[in-house]
Amino acid sequence: MISMMKTLFAGANSRAEDRLKDTFALELIDQKIRETEVQLKAAKATLASLMQRQRGEQRQFDGLQTRIATLTERAKDALNNDRQDLANEAANAIATMENEATLRSETLNRLEQQTLRLRTSVEAAHRRIIDLKQGAISAKAIKREQNIQSNLRTTIGRTSSADEAEDLIARVVGKDDPFEQSEILSEINASLDHSNLEDRMAAAGFGDTTKTTAADVLARLSQK
Repeated sequence: MISMMKTLFAGANSRAEDRLKDTFALELIDQKIRETEVQLKAAKATLASLMQRQRGEQRQFDGLQTRIATLTERAKDALNNDRQDLANEAANAIATMENEATLRSETLNRLEQQTLRLRTSVEAAHRRIIDLKQGAISAKAIKREQNIQSNLRTTIGRTSSADEAEDLIARVVGKDDPFEQSEILSEINASLDHSNLEDRMAAAGFGDTTKTTAADVLARLSQK
């Protein structure tokens, strides 16, 4: 029972969360884009720091290489001039600088790899933000269209002035014709008091008609 209640509560919370997301979708999209931009800004700052360190290490490495080359030439000159003491001292210094250059070279390689990976990530995040902003523009346009359609359906679906006008037209059109109704009443009354009996019998061929008709006038005219 408890497990079932937990499942029901979880389902209700999930549906409520979905409704909130649908209602505030555009606001959530903008917020997530802002969060992504903050993350991208931090990544750019880290990349700039790495590049700055890489350039510093490169300058130190280049300086060491220059000093090693210069000191090597001096050591050769000292050897050629029988200054073994200076040549030995230069050799020790060159060995120390070469070891330092090796360490700096390894550091440069690591920094280069880190910089390359981070630069790739930054570029991908930048492109993604552009896509997200374009998607947000499309989402806002679609949302506006959906709101317009929803408002239109709401307006058309509920009782409105148009509905009232249709009802009034139906009432007017559906009313009985008072003139026709009067004629029918006259016919009913005539049949009840037999006032039209002679005309009905004349129409059936029994005797002359009591009223002159257009047909009678035309018949007389044709005989003259």
